[in-house]
Amino acid sequence: MKYFETTIKVRDYECDAQGVVNNANYLHYFEATRHEFMEMCGLRLRDLTEKNILPVVRNAQISYKSSLRGSDIFLSRVYTEREGLKYIFRQEIRRLPEETLCAKGIIEVVCLINGKLAEPKLFDEIFKDYIVWKN
Repeated sequence: MKYFETTIKVRDYECDAQGVVNNANYLHYFEATRHEFMEMCGLRLRDLTEKNILPVVRNAQISYKSSLRGSDIFLSRVYTEREGLKYIFRQEIRRLPEETLCAKGIIEVVCLINGKLAEPKLFDEIFKDYIVWKN
């Protein structure tokens, strides 16, 4: 299965009093990775919103495995599936250099066009090399 990945460095302000990344920041990392993936495929969120095409998170599930700390560098990967009207992004964060699994996420995204739930054919074309289709 083909995936997209990017490397990110933890910033100290993302950590809590114990020196580990606050749990909410993993959602930011996952979102930043999806946006980088979209841009790599030729889509910018700003351009979509100007056309009233809004990809919105419908559901997010995260499993935490191992903590990230300030200045850690990690890989953030995204695998893309399509099921009905939903895109399902299976994401993972792996601390380098060992690629220790730190978090796994399943993020469901739907597309609103002019305020209505719609089939995201634009995304189907742009993501065609990365999509795994589910029934």
